[in-house]
Amino acid sequence: MAYWLFKSEPSTWGWTDQVAKGDEGEEWDGVRNYQARNFMREMAVGDRGFLYHSQKEKAVVGIVEVCAAAHPDSTTDDPRWECVDIRAVRPFVQPVTLDMIKAEEHLAEMVLVRNSRLSVQPVTQQEWHLICGMGKTKA
Repeated sequence: MAYWLFKSEPSTWGWTDQVAKGDEGEEWDGVRNYQARNFMREMAVGDRGFLYHSQKEKAVVGIVEVCAAAHPDSTTDDPRWECVDIRAVRPFVQPVTLDMIKAEEHLAEMVLVRNSRLSVQPVTQQEWHLICGMGKTKA
């Protein structure tokens, strides 16, 4: 299993929106960055990810699961763009803010810290377990 982070402005798509989609999940569409798209191409059904609220909140708020492998993004006719589907697994007991992540020396090399603009990014197993622990949430 691989681990990922999906960033979204909560006013556009947030945790409550994801939960409302139920087990069917929802396309993680609209990504127009080649590196982020390539990460989605690497994903497998069952991979886990953090849902991260960007903008004002800047926090990991929940765990999601990839429920459909990369496929054409339904929001465009351009065949270059693909996306995966994700579904909510569980919310974080305590959101883990970007400030908390930056303050943890073991997370200094995390993509979120080094390249905060990338909307889809990998998370190492060590980062995954550390952040889940910080959020008092079962990995």
